[in-house]
Amino acid sequence: MVQKTKQIEVEKVEPTHKGKEDKSETLVRILSTDIPGSKNLYSGFTYIKGVSFAISNALCHQLNLDRKRKIVSLSKPEIETISETLKNIKVPSYMMNRRNDFDTGKTAHLIATDLDLRKDFDIKRLKKIKSYKGIRHSRGLPVRGQRTKSHFRKKGRNKSVGVNKKK
Repeated sequence: MVQKTKQIEVEKVEPTHKGKEDKSETLVRILSTDIPGSKNLYSGFTYIKGVSFAISNALCHQLNLDRKRKIVSLSKPEIETISETLKNIKVPSYMMNRRNDFDTGKTAHLIATDLDLRKDFDIKRLKKIKSYKGIRHSRGLPVRGQRTKSHFRKKGRNKSVGVNKKK
């Protein structure tokens, strides 16, 4: 009995590196935030500060956009309407990130730089009135009741402080 072996030609394909991103990937800028073009609308909108998955879903539903559509496929007029809608989004009050504002008493949803500025102003107000949270902020300690025995041992600019041994 004679065995016939078949020789199969195999092409060597260089493996693509998963760690390296394609440099030709496009970025779409919405509300001063760069969003990778390969993302779909639902997850891509969450790159914008102040937009959660719930707000992203509400935005897609409000503008009748397909959530699985890629960010790259958006045209300039669509990006402008998305920006305008995000600035004045109509969602229930429990989904908004600024309920019963301290200064105005109104409920609003802040996005991107407005959110950062308002947060900074709140922290400055807490420091000014010398509340417990304000004092913790000014000393660089945890504000929300975390333990400090084994964590938060930093002095100055990210210089860690170890436990000193008694001599």
